[in-house]
Amino acid sequence: MSEPPRRGSEPPRPGSEPAWRASEPPARRSGPPGRGSEPPQRSSAAPRPASAPHLDGPPHLDGPPPPPDAAAAQDRNARIATWAKRIGIALAALLALAATAVVLFVRHYEADLPSTRELKDYRPPQVTRILARDGTRLGEVFTERRTVVRIGEIPNQVKLAALAAEDAGFYEHAGLNYLGMLRALAVNLRSTQTRQGASTITQQVIKNVLLTPDRTYGRKAREIILARRIEQELTKDEILELYLNKIYFGHGRYGVEEASRYYFGKSVRDVTLAEAALLLAVVKGPSVYSPRVNLERAVGRRDFVLDQMLRKGFADELLVEQAKREPVVLAIETESLAELAPEVVSEAQRVLRQVVGPAAQQGGYTITTTIDPAMQAAARAAVRKNLDAYAKRHKLFGPLARAKKEPAPFEGTPSGHKVFRGVVTGADDARGTLSVRVGTLEGTVSLRGAQRYNPSGLAPSKFAEVNKVVRVSLIGPAPEPVAAAAEDEDDADGDTKRAAAPAVKPAAPVPLRLELGPEGALVAIDVRTREIVALVGGYEAVRGGLDRATFARRQPGSTFKAFVYGYGIHARTLTPATILETNPSTVSGYNPQNHDESEGKSPARLREALAHSVNVAAVSALSRVGASNVAAFAGALGIRSKLGADLSLALGAYEVTPREMAAAYASIAAGGVYEQPVLITKIVGPGGVEIPLPPRPPAHRVMEEAEAYVLTSLLTSVVQGGTAKQARSLGRPIAGKTGTTNDAKDAWFVGFSTDIACAVWTGYDDAAPLGKGEAGATSALPAFVDFMKQAHAKRPAADFPVPSGVVRVKIDPKTGLLAREAQEDAIEEVFVAGTEPAEEAPAPEVEAADAGAPEDLEGVVPAPGEGPQPAPAAPAPGESEHAPEPGPLPANDPPPF
Repeated sequence: MSEPPRRGSEPPRPGSEPAWRASEPPARRSGPPGRGSEPPQRSSAAPRPASAPHLDGPPHLDGPPPPPDAAAAQDRNARIATWAKRIGIALAALLALAATAVVLFVRHYEADLPSTRELKDYRPPQVTRILARDGTRLGEVFTERRTVVRIGEIPNQVKLAALAAEDAGFYEHAGLNYLGMLRALAVNLRSTQTRQGASTITQQVIKNVLLTPDRTYGRKAREIILARRIEQELTKDEILELYLNKIYFGHGRYGVEEASRYYFGKSVRDVTLAEAALLLAVVKGPSVYSPRVNLERAVGRRDFVLDQMLRKGFADELLVEQAKREPVVLAIETESLAELAPEVVSEAQRVLRQVVGPAAQQGGYTITTTIDPAMQAAARAAVRKNLDAYAKRHKLFGPLARAKKEPAPFEGTPSGHKVFRGVVTGADDARGTLSVRVGTLEGTVSLRGAQRYNPSGLAPSKFAEVNKVVRVSLIGPAPEPVAAAAEDEDDADGDTKRAAAPAVKPAAPVPLRLELGPEGALVAIDVRTREIVALVGGYEAVRGGLDRATFARRQPGSTFKAFVYGYGIHARTLTPATILETNPSTVSGYNPQNHDESEGKSPARLREALAHSVNVAAVSALSRVGASNVAAFAGALGIRSKLGADLSLALGAYEVTPREMAAAYASIAAGGVYEQPVLITKIVGPGGVEIPLPPRPPAHRVMEEAEAYVLTSLLTSVVQGGTAKQARSLGRPIAGKTGTTNDAKDAWFVGFSTDIACAVWTGYDDAAPLGKGEAGATSALPAFVDFMKQAHAKRPAADFPVPSGVVRVKIDPKTGLLAREAQEDAIEEVFVAGTEPAEEAPAPEVEAADAGAPEDLEGVVPAPGEGPQPAPAAPAPGESEHAPEPGPLPANDPPPF
């Protein structure tokens, strides 16, 4: 409550304000409560100067009012002080809010940030290389084509070019270029969109490894946060190594090593300063600055990088000028769908997955194989030449003319991965396609992918006549017909009626592939090491194709006879001089015919029967030695496929792979020892550490050396005077056997020298007959001869070594018995010691009296536990779909190996 006015003073006028109150500045009116209610100072107090600080209380009632100027100054100062206080409080609040916002902002973007520890163990996808035995590249497998190199292996000119092009202050800043960020922010705000990034090398590593490349402010915020962390956890060299191995250089190449190999054909360790600058020039925009896209633009960007290196002091002027004058020499591009050995590349991938599991997907492995590049090329060329010769014999090259009697085309709706007969309905020369109708389906064949049958490059209209029947397969699934929407129709009275049924639009033409000719396979194995030196699974060398050498199970035909006679020699039941029946009527319960490669109506010695591939003789031999024993014997030599124990086994009625046949014949060539063939010899991981391979099973002996030599000697007769005489052109000892199945659906030759065992197969994938006049000697043997000629080009001819335990005896060629003294037509024969005949051949007159098929032959002993009992009726040779299930082996008397 205010103190009442003192006496003697003039009372205030009603409705008017006291004079001191009216002259009080606004600042004082708004002062704190109580300050203006202080009691007035005594009148005796000394008057205060006009410049003294203004008090908050009222003036003395008995003193004079302050001067007008002093009051205005006091009022101004009060206002400044008040507003300064208010601004300070506001700024403090804003700073607090900003700090809170920053904390919340960082916490928000930190919530889902990836761990920077990932960079410590980061393994980018790399290239897995498959190499031949001499280091030649057979193929590469990758999701990203990259080869990681350590920072210490990268030359300084590459590192400095990267710094000059991307981040000159990389080794000075702490991961962020603040000036560049502000400049980029200003540009982005002016353009209302994200146009500049101002990213350091550290930020680019984060963007490419831990984050996404999206240009958003959110991603940028995360990038900034992570940049500070990474600079604290990784060294500068580690960050630069990640960058140089991660960046993209165009054409599917990642990292400096792959880029250097692609552009210059050399490792990044060997690039010059000019080449280093060109590599890093590409990084800004591979689709724009690649020297393979625009050389002039690439050189301009290279010179810019060199100028930056000079400006930043990374290179002196003389070196830069020399680099600018250096011409750009690009490596020749060798990329192609065709590879030297795609079958080997596929198998290497399978083995890698088995050994390292899912880690194989990341790549970075180096797989060394046993493939000899020269032999592999010779094998591919031999298979193609052989198949082209077949195509020429059967007129499968364009132009394809209509025959007087075309085979019946396919009827119905085709589906699946099968071969169908279609009818040519037209051609489109502009598109390079042939129109073919397959049943209800319309399709097109692109002649660009049919060079095998169109070596002259004929236009589609010239390649095949209309109505010509051709073999094709579906590349993709047949499309479903599209039903058109039913349309309303108006009748004569104007009423609308609904159509009875929707129309069906014809489906779009489906792509087709020509399947005019057969396929082939070849496997070659080093006899001494059992390494696979060549592997061909088809005509085309394309990744993802069927490896018929490994996976195609086909009937081996007469090539299987080697196992029948081999077991007979091993069991001491047969010898090269054993007389075998060749008359089909003498075989009970089975009716084989001698239509394979020769005829036979009278008994023949085993050597003759094998040389001329007499079917009945092989069946006769199998009945003596036991089918189950032969099946087990073949398995011990290397045949892993399921075999039946019946008489058709003698003629190769059960399916095997070319790779198995090559392995089994290699066992014979190696003196009767089986050893698992090997294709992969070494796998080195991304860190340079060799990865252990599955242990190779130990080798085991199946035949004695003397037995293997006698069998080898028998197989040389096939070449010297039998069905494989063409192989004599090799000019060296060759042992082998031709094989042809019923209707010539499969043609084989499997043979060996002292160095290499080789199996060749020819046939259609759908088991169609090869045609009249085709057999192992004409459809497979030529490829064997061509390959072996190249494989032995620098090898001296060597005869098969004769081991101990082999004896040579002169015999009578008609009876197989010991030759009479001074017999003029006596021949020399080889035997396992102890199995040579002991009885002398009778004189000619005695021989005439006993003419006919002998029932009990000297030296022929039934197999233990089986004897010569006739087997139950079996299928005709070569018809695998009717082959019986394999029979069990004798339980009490296993084969003696």
